[in-house]
Amino acid sequence: MEGHRERKKVRTRRALLEAAVRLFSERGYEQTTIAEIAAAAGVAPRTFFAYFTSKEDVLFLHAEERERTMLDVVAGRRPGEPLGALLSRMFEALVQSLAEDDELDFALSPLRARLMFTEPALRARGLALMMEAQPRVAEALCEVYPELDPVSAGAAVGSFMGALAVAGLVAQQQGGSNEDTLAAGRRGIEIALNGLSSLDGS
Repeated sequence: MEGHRERKKVRTRRALLEAAVRLFSERGYEQTTIAEIAAAAGVAPRTFFAYFTSKEDVLFLHAEERERTMLDVVAGRRPGEPLGALLSRMFEALVQSLAEDDELDFALSPLRARLMFTEPALRARGLALMMEAQPRVAEALCEVYPELDPVSAGAAVGSFMGALAVAGLVAQQQGGSNEDTLAAGRRGIEIALNGLSSLDGS
């Protein structure tokens, strides 16, 4: 019985996500109401709030889990692992988490990027999430790389996150596929790491 209830929850959550993505794309973010999302998913509006706190919550699905993935990689630094190698492994862990995600987070990415350019509230939310996560990751880096000072750790995280985000965003704006976006993100990180290599021996 428990398994059936859990499967029903997964189906309902996915139905709400799919409805939200479709309606945001067709009608626009601001024009879409929570009641309309719920109706398209075949549930009552109160059911939406059992899964999400707001419309914004749909677009920033799993943000906390992505941060946890990064922190776990940092905490699991391998003996003697250079900073650049660890950050590359962090990116691959994020890619893996996306590949294993069956809840449309990857499908949401182009829509989220497009809406962040046109909706001030979403742009603010996206920037806030990045600004909140980066100092925590930088602090974690200092713990496993005692030779790193906080400012250098912050610069390393900012370079990594900025290169990944902007390179991927440019690929999306040019109409690239999910694979193109990943390749662009990987390329952005490679460029950033070339500049970060001097920190490995600090």
